[in-house]
Amino acid sequence: MEELKGQKCVFCGKDTLTLMEDEVDVAFFGKVFIFSMNCANKECNYSKSDLEAAEIKEACKLTFNVESAEDLKVRVVKGSNATVKVTGLKMSVRPGPASNGYISNIEGVLNRFKKIIERVRDNSDDSKERKSAKNLLKKLWKVECGDLPLKIVIEDPTGNSGIISEKTKIEKLKVKK
Repeated sequence: MEELKGQKCVFCGKDTLTLMEDEVDVAFFGKVFIFSMNCANKECNYSKSDLEAAEIKEACKLTFNVESAEDLKVRVVKGSNATVKVTGLKMSVRPGPASNGYISNIEGVLNRFKKIIERVRDNSDDSKERKSAKNLLKKLWKVECGDLPLKIVIEDPTGNSGIISEKTKIEKLKVKK
């Protein structure tokens, strides 16, 4: 792993930014380069990460059906340009300047959605939004117990994403021009 500490942070201007680069071999996916930037300044706390497949890959659409608690262990590689959709919850996270790439599993992906839903439940002034958030959290709990199936779709125009399972349906992504 290569690491450069004491770099100038573009957000707070202090020499508290650490740049890291690492190379990881993900089973059944291949070699991946991981990049991250983290600011140690407590007032700033900027963080950004991304990953890139070592070999050029085609734009892809990955579909995985979560049907049991065991499916939550399936490895996920998500590039920063990917859109993640959880169709059973009618939710999606689209890429943008703050979008991060990561390596996780299905449970980790669902936990990211769970945190968003919990923030809505805890901070919304709208009682309908809070009630809807509570219902979504109940659905997620049922998924975690293996009692409710769910579909996860990852669309990546760069091909830097993967759901590492024989159950994953892989299609060519039609990239809009």
